[in-house]
Amino acid sequence: MVKIENAHEGVIHHAALNYYGTRLATCSSDKTVKIFEINDVNNSSSLLETLVGHEGPVWYADWCHPSLGENLLATCGYDGKVLIWKESGHGGKMQIIGKHAVHSASVNCVKWAPHEYGLILLCGSADGKISVVELKDGQIASTKILDNAHKFGVNSISWAPLVKTDSSDDGDETTAVKQFISGGNDNLVKIWKFDDDQETYVVADTLEGHKDAVTAVDWSPTTLLQSYVASVSNDKQCLVWTQDHSSKKNDWKKISVNEGKFEQKLGSVSWSLSGNLLAVSDDDKNVTIWKESGDGKWEEVVN
Repeated sequence: MVKIENAHEGVIHHAALNYYGTRLATCSSDKTVKIFEINDVNNSSSLLETLVGHEGPVWYADWCHPSLGENLLATCGYDGKVLIWKESGHGGKMQIIGKHAVHSASVNCVKWAPHEYGLILLCGSADGKISVVELKDGQIASTKILDNAHKFGVNSISWAPLVKTDSSDDGDETTAVKQFISGGNDNLVKIWKFDDDQETYVVADTLEGHKDAVTAVDWSPTTLLQSYVASVSNDKQCLVWTQDHSSKKNDWKKISVNEGKFEQKLGSVSWSLSGNLLAVSDDDKNVTIWKESGDGKWEEVVN
């Protein structure tokens, strides 16, 4: 296990590993992002550099898939800005190649799209809006603004895995459906899909079930017979939502993990890469792991 101590002068709000697990980006209230090189062989780490560019606490970071850009990183913060960083040459320093400053309040989360879609970045803000940024040739090429995405602010966003659907009557043609999930301070979870006619993302479903602000959402990477998404909230609930692809209604059904018996507010939720395990953390920094049982209920995985 690699342990990093005294990394920042302020609180660390988020840490993100790159695709290969060799670099770690940490975001802090000290207005900086630090990049560490991770060596699993000898369980060591070394500070490569400190990124300075934000004018307030940095909340979140996300690495891009390496097929679209080696060591390409997006960060966001209280200053309402999203900064896009890229390493300048082999072993060079990280430099800002893009500044996204369309939001009027704190940007709370950023997420790169599945690499099959190209360089597309989701940004969720406390101003209640979601922006979708597309990059081409290393530059910001276009921006879509989704107004009134969540009243009182957007807290979390997550892309769906690449899913192809039949686009012709005979089933010979398939198209990729771009979709993502968002959660906000209006207690709602929303499913968004790209509409070709409107050339933007529209709300496909609004999922109601939480009684307080939704603090985090995550879409399972599994692409089996059902879609799975998870959401956690200040109401101490973790909800798992499923959509049966074989059903004509395509309704989302929900089940409460641990039946709402968490003792603390919940702050984060994350699926495993295989999509069969769910990690949930609370405000007391406790982390529990959950797995779906044969009868559709969720059971805690205990060592």
